[in-house]
Amino acid sequence: MTTIADVARYAGVSVATVSHVMNRTRHVEPETAERVRGAIAALRYSPNSLARSLRRGETKTIGLLVPDNANPFFASVARQIEDAGFVAGYTVILCNSDGSAEKEERYLQVLMAKQIDGLIFAGSSDHARVFSSLLPNVPAVLLDREIHSVNVDSVLVDHDHGGYLAGRHLVGLGHRKFGVIGGPRDSSSSPARLQGFVRALEEAGLDLPGSSVVDSDYHFVGGRVAMEQLMAQAPDITALFACNDLMAMGALTVLRGRGLRVPDEMSIVGFDDIPYAVTTWPPLTTIAQPVEKIGTLAVSLLMQRLGEPEAPSRREILAPALVERESCAPARK
Repeated sequence: MTTIADVARYAGVSVATVSHVMNRTRHVEPETAERVRGAIAALRYSPNSLARSLRRGETKTIGLLVPDNANPFFASVARQIEDAGFVAGYTVILCNSDGSAEKEERYLQVLMAKQIDGLIFAGSSDHARVFSSLLPNVPAVLLDREIHSVNVDSVLVDHDHGGYLAGRHLVGLGHRKFGVIGGPRDSSSSPARLQGFVRALEEAGLDLPGSSVVDSDYHFVGGRVAMEQLMAQAPDITALFACNDLMAMGALTVLRGRGLRVPDEMSIVGFDDIPYAVTTWPPLTTIAQPVEKIGTLAVSLLMQRLGEPEAPSRREILAPALVERESCAPARK
């Protein structure tokens, strides 16, 4: 195997000079630098990038931990983070916790063992104990979740406002009987979305009975099961807010199976605006999360943190937006 010493001998220079040419750490005369590059090409020298990075105290890798990369929302965010990381010169290692605290903790330990330079963490829940233990060891950015007991950079979406937009839209269409399929209560996003939805109803003098809310798991099948339960508990609803698009799609299949027309007999609003939202029938009205901004901002904050470890933490909150399609219609009189 060719070594840097072989390159130095071939070019007739010192090992230090070869290193300076490769790493651009000091000025080298153009003629000498060209001779070194010629030696590298002739000997087909490929440096051990891992060893070189470790000597510098960096590996140029970012760990990314998400609850469910099968969820199109997290898949889209992961792609944005990968693209932004690549531009910044970093490789992203993706881990999926499946919503399991045990798996989450194990993956975090694996990422630490790989000596990642930084971590972008979308926890399956508010596992403050696990996350807090990592903060002294690696710069990190929280993504789409909050852990109130730690002081750390975070990129969040205003889920409360997103739920409010959904409620205001359905109220504006004249609906008075609502159902909600919520996500996991131990996440920070679903309760906030429900809270915003209820606030929109209260502003219109309307309420949301407990029997009209069924919690689920952010999955398609969970949406189906929750919709069946909701129809049994609140059969008179005319409008549905599902706290993510996958559950809204599951609910759509139940309604179709029961012969109920959407939006003529039931209006539906989802949340996330995943790519599949435009392929449902009818296309799904939803609350869009700014996926591109989430991913690029998370990487940007992490790069700033790597450059300024002692800088004050930043908490960036992004605004969602209502995307109107064809799954909502005015309530029947």
